[in-house]
Amino acid sequence: MNQKVKTRRRYESPHRREQAAATRRKVIAASQPLFLEHGYAGTTMAAIAREAGVVVETVYRSFGSKAALFAAVVEAALAGGVERAEVAVEERPAIAAIIAETDPVRQVALYAATQPGIHRRGGPLLRAVRDAAAVDPEVARVWSELERWRYEGQGRMVGLLASRGALPEGLSVETASDLMWMLCSLAVHDLLVVERGWTSDEYEGWLTDALRRDLLGR
Repeated sequence: MNQKVKTRRRYESPHRREQAAATRRKVIAASQPLFLEHGYAGTTMAAIAREAGVVVETVYRSFGSKAALFAAVVEAALAGGVERAEVAVEERPAIAAIIAETDPVRQVALYAATQPGIHRRGGPLLRAVRDAAAVDPEVARVWSELERWRYEGQGRMVGLLASRGALPEGLSVETASDLMWMLCSLAVHDLLVVERGWTSDEYEGWLTDALRRDLLGR
């Protein structure tokens, strides 16, 4: 006789989900100053747990690894806050405006306008990881993953331009993505703003012109 075996579904109440989300936010907020002060390698999960007021197991359960936690901290910094980072990238106001814009020249200008703030908010964390990556293999893997994430995100912007026929003849999506990834990098920003003393407005104006020239041929 065949018997149906009922499997128990895991039930998570809205209250429990909100508790888990609140814990994640607390851990991310506690982690950022520690990463800034001690660097990636010098910040332990135990120290993060103490600062957040939770046990270490909770930190691991929430993020899985220090690398994943650091990525969440960076994303929160880039988004302008922990709660803003919980909103899908395409739904954030600045990105939604870029997607909705139909004029590619204006689209590129709107994208360039997001970069000074991104580098200002995320730069300190990213510089710490970039510098430590030269001597620490684990940190090097984190840096590589962050750069891959950035490349994919900027590649989606290039794909959007391509889908609307904005790329000039002869410019492939791959090459255009490479150019955008280079032009919008922290390294280029720091050469101009940190090393040469350009203002954010000067940097944004240059980046707008460079993206229009190299991606749109205008």
